[in-house]
Amino acid sequence: MHLLIPAAGVGRRMGSDRNKLRLLLNDKPLLAWTLLAANASQQIQWIGLIGQPDDWPTWKDMLQTLALAKPVELIQGGSTRQESVYNGLQAMPTDAQQVLIHDGARCLATPELFDRCAEALIQHQGLIAAVPVKDTIKVVDEEGKIRSTPDRSHLWAAQTPQGFAVPLLKQCHEQGKQLGWEVTDDAALFEKCELPVHIVPGEETNLKVTTPEDLAIATLILRQRDSPS
Repeated sequence: MHLLIPAAGVGRRMGSDRNKLRLLLNDKPLLAWTLLAANASQQIQWIGLIGQPDDWPTWKDMLQTLALAKPVELIQGGSTRQESVYNGLQAMPTDAQQVLIHDGARCLATPELFDRCAEALIQHQGLIAAVPVKDTIKVVDEEGKIRSTPDRSHLWAAQTPQGFAVPLLKQCHEQGKQLGWEVTDDAALFEKCELPVHIVPGEETNLKVTTPEDLAIATLILRQRDSPS
């Protein structure tokens, strides 16, 4: 299984002047935790790390320290996540048939989640990890007025990894590029191309570290994992 990790963003909401994945979580960069989980996965064999050249010296030093057992290729990212994944797809080995795409900021994903998604991808052309929504969701108009309350039994919060058949995802990206589609994840491209995307149960702890509060929560989760049961 091939894995692409988009890691080309910046830390505006984190209040950082650098790529937030360089921030430390328990003495390791955020990105290091993502890579360690991918390295421990039984299914993943190749990792493409998509970033900006300014970060590459940091990533190279980190990779040397981590000494991962699996090959990691550095790939230049774009100005958006969509462009970065497009670049990643072009840089993958030519024989790649299936790919998992995982946001580097979801640094608490477990090896078991990677394996579960990889195994499900054998049966499906497209999938996402997701968890059922617990809160009541309100649809609000531009004036701040509630317009509707969707049935939350049909609502799931999307996570990553997301997994796809490589030829189909490449076609969707090409179509999106030609038609000017702007989407926030690859599942949305699949949906626009009227291709099925299935749900794989995610993990409640698989949060996306976006704000300082998220970083504090991630620290607590790691502390709990390290504590004797």
